[in-house]
Amino acid sequence: MDRNTIIGLVLIGTIFSIFTIFNQPSAEERAKHAEEVKKEQALLKEKEKIAEEQKKDAAEKAVTATAGKDSTSANALDSVQNTAPKKTGVTDSLVYMENDKYKVAFNTKGGIVASIWLKEYETYADYAKNDGKVTPLALFKSGDAVNQLVFEMNGKKIKTGNLPFHIKTQTKKSIVFETELAPGKTIQNQYTLSDDTYDLNYTVNIKGLGGDVNPKNVGLNWDVAYRKTERLFMEQRRVSTICLNYKEEGFDYLSEMAADNQEAEDAVEWVAYKQSYFSSFLHPEKPFVKKGTEFEVKTYGEGHEKQWTNLKDFSSTLMLDLSNTDNASMSMDWFFGPNDYNLLASYDKEYDHILNYGWGLFRWINVYAVQPLFSMLTQSFALSAGIAILLLTLIIKFILMPIQWKMYVSSAKMRILKPEIDELNKKYPKQEDAMKKQMEMMTLYRESGASPLSGCIPMLIQMPILLAVFRYFPSTFELRQKSFLWAEDLSSYDSIWDFGTNIWFYGDHVSLFTLLMAGTTLIYTIINSGNMQTPQQPGMPNMKIIMYIFPFLMIFFFNSYASGLSYYYFVSTLISILMMVAIKKFFVDEDKLKAKMAEKKAAAGNGGGKKKSKFQERLEQMQKMQQEQMKNRKK
Repeated sequence: MDRNTIIGLVLIGTIFSIFTIFNQPSAEERAKHAEEVKKEQALLKEKEKIAEEQKKDAAEKAVTATAGKDSTSANALDSVQNTAPKKTGVTDSLVYMENDKYKVAFNTKGGIVASIWLKEYETYADYAKNDGKVTPLALFKSGDAVNQLVFEMNGKKIKTGNLPFHIKTQTKKSIVFETELAPGKTIQNQYTLSDDTYDLNYTVNIKGLGGDVNPKNVGLNWDVAYRKTERLFMEQRRVSTICLNYKEEGFDYLSEMAADNQEAEDAVEWVAYKQSYFSSFLHPEKPFVKKGTEFEVKTYGEGHEKQWTNLKDFSSTLMLDLSNTDNASMSMDWFFGPNDYNLLASYDKEYDHILNYGWGLFRWINVYAVQPLFSMLTQSFALSAGIAILLLTLIIKFILMPIQWKMYVSSAKMRILKPEIDELNKKYPKQEDAMKKQMEMMTLYRESGASPLSGCIPMLIQMPILLAVFRYFPSTFELRQKSFLWAEDLSSYDSIWDFGTNIWFYGDHVSLFTLLMAGTTLIYTIINSGNMQTPQQPGMPNMKIIMYIFPFLMIFFFNSYASGLSYYYFVSTLISILMMVAIKKFFVDEDKLKAKMAEKKAAAGNGGGKKKSKFQERLEQMQKMQQEQMKNRKK
């Protein structure tokens, strides 16, 4: 391994370190993580007790109030049991509907979507029970979300989320809520479920408000506070944000790292509230109007009531493109489901852009190479996620094998030339002779057929793939709650030992795949350390020390990352080691290579070598100019 190859590796290591440090939870967050489960369990128990008492009181009151009346819901008993006293005088009453994919609870207060449960998925807490059943995952629960119209009517601001609605009509898959602002002035929220999809059609009907309400000032306010669903709460919270797609400007998003807000820069085709593995999209039949449309993400401070139960507060004010308010209608499609690439891409609305597969070249590699291969292995061949990662790694390494070959041959050539290079360093120890030393090195490389860049360039070619998978595996839904060997969930860390307390900069557990990854990286470094040169100039860093430190840093950086990512890097490095050993033992004879380089050098000495490159000619001219300057100074 020549110096340029080592520099390439160090650059990759530095980029990985920056990526990892940037994505690591803060020290404060890691410290809080140890207390997170205990606090959340205590809080949930407290809420369960309060909710149980409220249900009993509410059920008694509701049964008395509704005695002798026909139920307006197919789930009347369920609705009565979930009725809660209303502090402001407007009664909360939940009505349930469901299809094969999800169950939804509507609230008569505001006629809103109050809760969503995804039937095919469960939280990590329920998954870890390993009880053989799927407990539906709650994206958000009653009190976490509201969808309401906001407008001014006769100088007074109206928010329909505070108004009482009644059920006008209801079927098995459709329900219409209506509220009357004044005689003949009504607002309807109509919801329709589709079979075997994650979609919910939402239509707003406004009647009789002409002259009282300006259609240009009618907006839809959509607020959601997602619930915790994953093992690493801080990581799930960190990647949560609002994404949107402009009609002209395209995809955009708010900050994932902190609270943020943004006014629309263009008409908005859709808006999505995205978290690590699930999202909610709202797609109107006509884009939301630019003027007045705005988005905001709020985080929770210390001691906030949602600090340990919810991720962030997402809020949007979306201006509807209405022509009148006398008899107006606006239809929208809601999606509540997983961040599965194939599912999102099937909508053909650029929903898949919310997946953080990296930018530019890195995203293209993931979308057009890694994702199709991985999906084919897991879906078409029905392989487990762990086996699919192994085969994916083998395929990638096989494709890159010519590059690996080129790197090894280049390394072998530089290793053969190392004694002569060392002699040149001894021959020209002074700084003023650096140009002469460089000229002779260039001549040596040219005559022997070696090139220091031939080892560095292949490494740089591989780097986009290494960085692409760094983004792919933590973001791909296919790894969520998929077990492999000792890892119970490849989308989270694989703990083989929990400390019970948080260790600064390391965590509260030991990840075995991370240790294996660091170990193979260290072995790979040792195998290639023979060609590492000690620094010739004072103050220059020792490359051997840097390369040996990097594997140990990986233990700390990757300990809380997705085990699927660590597993991939472990297998990838292990295959690289095996390929290098195989190439050295069976395909490249260094003695023959040395003899061939000697022949080239001899032929060059007899005038049969390659012509000087333009760069070398310019270098010689610079050397002559430098020598002339030195002579003039002596005079």
